[in-house]
Amino acid sequence: MTLIQWLIFFLVIQLIHGLGTWKLYIKAGRQAWEAFIPVYNAVILMKIINRPWWWTILLFLPIVNLIMFAVVWVETARSFRKNSNIDTILAVATLGLYNFYLNYVADVSHVKDRSLHPKTGLGDWVSSILFAIVAATIVHTYFIQPFTIPTSSLEKTLLVGDFLFVSKFHYGARVPMTTIAAPMVHDTIPGLKIKSYSSDYELPYLRIPGFQNIKHNDIVVFNWPVDTMLDMRHTDKFYYKPIDKKTNYVKRCVGLPGDSLEVRNGFVYINGKQNVLPERAKLQFSYMIETKTGAFNNYQLANRYHITDFPQYNQDRSVSYFPAITDEDLKVFKNHPNINSITPLKEEQGKRDVNIFPSHPDFNWNNDFFGPIYIPEAGKTINLNLNILPLYKRLLTAYEGNTLDVQGNQILINGKVANTYTFKKDYYWMMGDNRHNSQDARAWGFVPFDHVVGKPVFIWMSWNTNGQGFDKIRWDRLFTTVGGNGQPVSYLIPFLVVLALWTGFNKWRKHKKEHS
Repeated sequence: MTLIQWLIFFLVIQLIHGLGTWKLYIKAGRQAWEAFIPVYNAVILMKIINRPWWWTILLFLPIVNLIMFAVVWVETARSFRKNSNIDTILAVATLGLYNFYLNYVADVSHVKDRSLHPKTGLGDWVSSILFAIVAATIVHTYFIQPFTIPTSSLEKTLLVGDFLFVSKFHYGARVPMTTIAAPMVHDTIPGLKIKSYSSDYELPYLRIPGFQNIKHNDIVVFNWPVDTMLDMRHTDKFYYKPIDKKTNYVKRCVGLPGDSLEVRNGFVYINGKQNVLPERAKLQFSYMIETKTGAFNNYQLANRYHITDFPQYNQDRSVSYFPAITDEDLKVFKNHPNINSITPLKEEQGKRDVNIFPSHPDFNWNNDFFGPIYIPEAGKTINLNLNILPLYKRLLTAYEGNTLDVQGNQILINGKVANTYTFKKDYYWMMGDNRHNSQDARAWGFVPFDHVVGKPVFIWMSWNTNGQGFDKIRWDRLFTTVGGNGQPVSYLIPFLVVLALWTGFNKWRKHKKEHS
């Protein structure tokens, strides 16, 4: 829906609310016209139902408002002495239209300063659950979102099985585009395997200002731009997903808007200079390693050097493919008495990989030799011709909303011949540190800023599926920061101490209150 359509929809809802409640406003000692004024009517309604004014804000927060609408409908009925279970059911089941019955048919009177405490244990339990969901949804949507590392593309910095807290406010939280969705789940309802949202009523992209811009080498969580996944095994190029419901990915941002990027022999160059990764980051490449005593020792080597992508061996079990080895591990491997030879598996310059962006025969690029390519910056203009069009074709249509046609040697954008183009958005280049085992921007191209979710800041749990017993938990990674220099430091003990002190303080305060 466009902004104009949303405005019309909003005004219609306000009119329906006014028509269904104006008599109730009068019975509560207010004026009839107050039921019709957008936003103001909600503030007055909070006074009528004896709830705080800031509930009005919750009514305008997507996803959260779906819960709050039901709560306000029920609270309105109870404020006019309709407290039975059937009244509650009708208030919710009719999507608030029960107010019309109260307004025009029922003989009701307003309860001023009514008690807000639930009258039954069940009511207390339901009320607590609802507001816990509201609070959690607000935190999840606008502040901190949990995230799990599913792949080894950032191995050494982030491990498979790391559970992260992702900050939404560093780069600015997005207002949810999908206005009808289950709270605190992504694109699928767990267990039911059905969509968790409706894409029929989408808000335009809107972002709350953040306090930090994405910098070179930041690790970023974002929505996979080319996501057409029906599920994790099946795709459909015609399957539409709203931006905020596309699959969450995590990569390192190596290229910023306005940068010129190139990959030479597996190493990234930005504006002609080799990109230097942070201290904790470790590049990994693939190698064929021949050992003297077979594959069993290759697995021992993988375990010793914490290589989570285990080697694959050939038929005689002497030559193994190691998909992710760092330079530090390689130096040790070279001096290992059980190793005969080490062969790097890098592609030749000029040899085209059909799976590499932009998947066009004029670009002979691969994982190890890629570019140069310009990363678009909002407001910047480029000369547009048929030679570079494959690089920006999807960007022009899918991300910037233009129509694109090619007639002979002419490029038509929105029906007009175009020799230049000025970008509307900022774009980023996201890559994994595991250069031979990462599906990243080299496969699908640019990431628009409106696809950015947030910044990983904290590892609160790390689970090793290959461990045994208590070793399944990587204790040294619990409560560690994602960024920073040097080795990660666990803050688990300080956290437990603070938690114990806080728990003890609350018990002391409660005890003091009971005996005062």
